[in-house]
Amino acid sequence: MRKFFLLILISFSFITYSQKKAPKLVVGIVIDQMRTDYIYRYWNRLGEGGFKRLVNEGFFCKNTHYNYVPTYTGPGHSSIYTGAAPSAHGIIANDWYSKELGKEIYCVSDEKAKPIGTQSKNGMMSPHNQLTTTLGDELKLFINGKSKVFGVSLKDRSSVLPVGHAGNAAFWFDEETGNFVSSDWYVKELPVWLNNFNAKN
Repeated sequence: MRKFFLLILISFSFITYSQKKAPKLVVGIVIDQMRTDYIYRYWNRLGEGGFKRLVNEGFFCKNTHYNYVPTYTGPGHSSIYTGAAPSAHGIIANDWYSKELGKEIYCVSDEKAKPIGTQSKNGMMSPHNQLTTTLGDELKLFINGKSKVFGVSLKDRSSVLPVGHAGNAAFWFDEETGNFVSSDWYVKELPVWLNNFNAKN
């Protein structure tokens, strides 16, 4: 069984909660297996512009708990960004057996999604298994699609699930090519800046 891990969510904006204006920027960071007490334990070793800034100028969840087991990556990201439990958002594990399909499925695999930036199945991903909306989805709805929602991660599930159904793009690392890729759920082609980044190997 995998080691139990806690995820922390640190989000921040440059506008404080006391002001009536909507924040210009919200950044959510989830770090697998980083226990909350590490922030306190290593506080004196942290730089002013890194975690200290996120804690001091943002919102820091100090005492969060999951009401389900096991705490795999997929259900964790879905729970954090949807505010729902796996029984509601549908991501019950990283992989599970689907009675309907008669086979095991991966939480973000999508046979209808076309890979962008790769020819491998590692690009055939989408949030179609996630049954509820995310914070990003709700933000897009609230601002009539004017907000921009992006996800970037080494893991596909860590990029796709937080961004949700209406995100502008999700990018993840493809182990076969060594590049960051996406799927046509989000984009028709990789942006120039990402192609340039990938070209640097």
